[in-house]
Amino acid sequence: MSNAILLQIHPDTPQQRKILEAVEILRNGGVIIYPTDTIYGLGCDIHNARAVERVCLIKGIKPDKANLSFICSDLTHISDYAKIDTPTYKVMKKALPGPFTFVLDANSRVPKYAGTKKTVGIRVPDNKIALQLVKELGNPILSTSVRDDDEVLEYSTDPDLIFEKYRNLVDAVIDGGPGNNVASTVVDVTNNFEVLREGAGDIEQFL
Repeated sequence: MSNAILLQIHPDTPQQRKILEAVEILRNGGVIIYPTDTIYGLGCDIHNARAVERVCLIKGIKPDKANLSFICSDLTHISDYAKIDTPTYKVMKKALPGPFTFVLDANSRVPKYAGTKKTVGIRVPDNKIALQLVKELGNPILSTSVRDDDEVLEYSTDPDLIFEKYRNLVDAVIDGGPGNNVASTVVDVTNNFEVLREGAGDIEQFL
């Protein structure tokens, strides 16, 4: 595999030309690393099974066992892939965009690679680059954090170090400025909004 390209995209005013360049990579089955409102994410088009396999291979996880998230651009996308009732919708509308991953019951549109998993993690990050990528792609980005549990922090927050580490594994790294050093808060909606992982967001203020 050839070395990845490094795309420097302004976090406040993302350059459309560079966004479209990254989206073209995703459409062609590529894997990218991109900024979110928490830790940098490793992602691909949710509909490209081979790209999903690459993401899992890089992370050393099995697709049917992985806790992978769908990065969506708004609440409309969420209902396309997950079952959501009115009370849950109201909570998510208040909390998103924001540093939360909501675990919801999956519906039939979730791609087959998810195996027998009945739930799906949904994120709408408060990051202009990430949201613009999803909007231009036209469907969610399958995503997981670039950080390993025992990894030096800078390798998931510093775009230059991320590029050096992953340049032979992915197709593009988007430099959108320094990443947050705290992951998203994972909330299990299917179990009365139980917090599965404490992170950057406080869900209590929205319940």
